[in-house]
Amino acid sequence: MARDAVPGGGPIPEGGARPVATGLPGPGGRGHGMMGIRIEKARDTRGTTRRLVGYLRPYRWHFLGVLLLAILGTACALLGPFLMGRAIDRFIRGRDLVGLLRVALLMLGVYLGAWVAQFGQNLLMARAAQRAMRALRRDLFEHLQTLSLRFFDARPHGELMSRLTNDMDAINRVLSQNVLQLFTGFLSLVGILVMMFVLNPLLALGSMLVFPLMFGLVGFVGQRTRKGFREYQMRLGQLNGRLEEIYSGQRVILAFGQQANVLHAFDEANEQVRAVGVKAQTYAMLVPPMMGILSNANIAVVAGLGGWMALRGTATVGTIAAFISYSRQFAEPLRHLGDLYNQVQSALAGAERIFEVIDTQPDLADAPGAVELGPVAGRVTFEHVDFSYVPGVPVLRDVSLEARPGEIVALVGPTGAGKTTLVNLLTRFYDVDRGAIRIDGVDIRRVTRESLRRQLGIVLQSTFLFSGTVMENIRYGRLEATDEEVIAASKLANADQFIRRLPQGYQTVLSERGANLSEGQRQLLAIARAVLADPRILILDEATSSVDTRTEVAIQRALRELMKGRTSFVIAHRLSTIRSADQVLVIDDGRIVERGTHDELLAARGLYWRLYTSQFRREALAVPPGGGTATAS
Repeated sequence: MARDAVPGGGPIPEGGARPVATGLPGPGGRGHGMMGIRIEKARDTRGTTRRLVGYLRPYRWHFLGVLLLAILGTACALLGPFLMGRAIDRFIRGRDLVGLLRVALLMLGVYLGAWVAQFGQNLLMARAAQRAMRALRRDLFEHLQTLSLRFFDARPHGELMSRLTNDMDAINRVLSQNVLQLFTGFLSLVGILVMMFVLNPLLALGSMLVFPLMFGLVGFVGQRTRKGFREYQMRLGQLNGRLEEIYSGQRVILAFGQQANVLHAFDEANEQVRAVGVKAQTYAMLVPPMMGILSNANIAVVAGLGGWMALRGTATVGTIAAFISYSRQFAEPLRHLGDLYNQVQSALAGAERIFEVIDTQPDLADAPGAVELGPVAGRVTFEHVDFSYVPGVPVLRDVSLEARPGEIVALVGPTGAGKTTLVNLLTRFYDVDRGAIRIDGVDIRRVTRESLRRQLGIVLQSTFLFSGTVMENIRYGRLEATDEEVIAASKLANADQFIRRLPQGYQTVLSERGANLSEGQRQLLAIARAVLADPRILILDEATSSVDTRTEVAIQRALRELMKGRTSFVIAHRLSTIRSADQVLVIDDGRIVERGTHDELLAARGLYWRLYTSQFRREALAVPPGGGTATAS
């Protein structure tokens, strides 16, 4: 049953309020639990098992083949001890060498048939299991693509990766190997019991004295291992999340000399994983030795009872030998079932964590009957928009604005005023609480998110580049673009020259996040990517704030080319961008407090003038040649 998402858990809102975390706080305010997201958890083992079986159901014909081969293989394996008993009683005691040779050859054929059947089972099961795993991985990854930024902001990336790797691997082991072993083990147990009662019912009853203890041990341990393995995987996910944060923030850690503190925090998380792992594994490791003891005790019972019956003439030596062999065979699947049970519990714990993500309902979705947003002129209006990341803590209040097609709109204001939130709403990373945002008069909530974002191009302050070639990273703006179109976009973005100076030009492979390029070069690639996408509406989120003045000149030249004829929203940081804007919107405490052109706002000597004179004092109060001080324009 789906549950509604509870608002909250986004990035730290610009209004200054931080969402309340419901887990262990991590660096940057991100918790190790889901923040503001309600999920439907798997309620019990049976429900989780049913869902996993659902992924295997399309391959029922594979399982029919596995069933038939398992029956054949089990029958062959059970026939061996029976033939051995008959060989002892009839041919060895009768000194019939020909008959003994015939039975030996038959036993060889029987065991060879069991091996062939087992090989066929494994092959069919592997094919079905891997296809089911592919479907499960796809469902999880596909569902992740439907979730909003709010979900990802609330979870460490390493914790999600743990679900995609560790939990998936646990399920993969069970589906590929353990399910088949559980099935064949159960068949073996049933078949052995049938053969025992066929041979000698009284001896079969005596040999079953230890079996309740075996089953009781498996049940007792299993109840405790599932809880332990679930906690272990949760702690391991938290440790992976901490490792991901440490790896991503290594430069900051070194810069501030926090290695010792980071190591201490890691040791604490690592110790929690160790403690929980020891507890879970301690219960799990109880099964094999205890099963071995009970198995040997069972053989002793069979040998003693069988010997007494042989002396009384109610059992033969061959029957006793067959029973001892069956007792060993009976203990073997039970011993494996104990081990497999622990692995199944680990897999079910992982499956619950995966289904928690799959059951998370997107807090943003296309409205019923949403239509495709076709080519637009680029007229953007905000109509009395209110928004909050956390209910009751407003970030934007009654914001109204209009950007006409082709206009450049600069958004300025103090840190945390709500500038980035405005563009996050325009891109529909979040939805407004009240009011509406329209493009060419169409409410963006009435169109599909995919068609909306095709009309938008974004160049962020922090550029993300993928591991791959320069050509592939630029082509990410429009995957069907030709090499010639990619090169043309790079030229418009003033990136072509530096790209051609790279070791392999456009085929140069970038390291993770483009770490082998400078900040300015990464920005130029991001601009080229936006040029290639050819959006009607452009969003520039302080795209030049992290580069030096010389690099800024090159980037600004590229941005001017990019903004030609496009409606552009520029979160302004430097004067060169602000001066060219058709209108400047000054945002403070979630409201638009001033609006006008650069010159009009300077003349008004309000908040914009104060920001201008403080942030750009060197330009506004530059010392002219010959001395003296210039006044602000």
